[in-house]
Amino acid sequence: MQKRMRIKKGDTVMVISGADKGVKGRVLVAFPRKQRIIIEKVNMIKKHVKPNQSNPQGGIIEKEAPIHVSNVMLYNEKIKDVTKAVYITTADKKRVRVCKKTGDEI
Repeated sequence: MQKRMRIKKGDTVMVISGADKGVKGRVLVAFPRKQRIIIEKVNMIKKHVKPNQSNPQGGIIEKEAPIHVSNVMLYNEKIKDVTKAVYITTADKKRVRVCKKTGDEI
């Protein structure tokens, strides 16, 4: 059984552990089955690429690598701090993600 990720594509997150601790960024891709996400300009790796049609020169490129979701927390721009996302059910029986600290909808 896998845990449900509370961080989605497009969210702003802050890295709370690892080499990039304290860096904020936007989530580009989420992999729920692997519990990993790719964040913009975080966990950059160098990859050696052979020459091909899209990159005729080849060489070394830098790209983002996945990071485990437990190493990041949701960042709230209004309070300028990290927070947890919780789900609540509205009056019309819809599940909505809400900031735990302020109660604002995400």
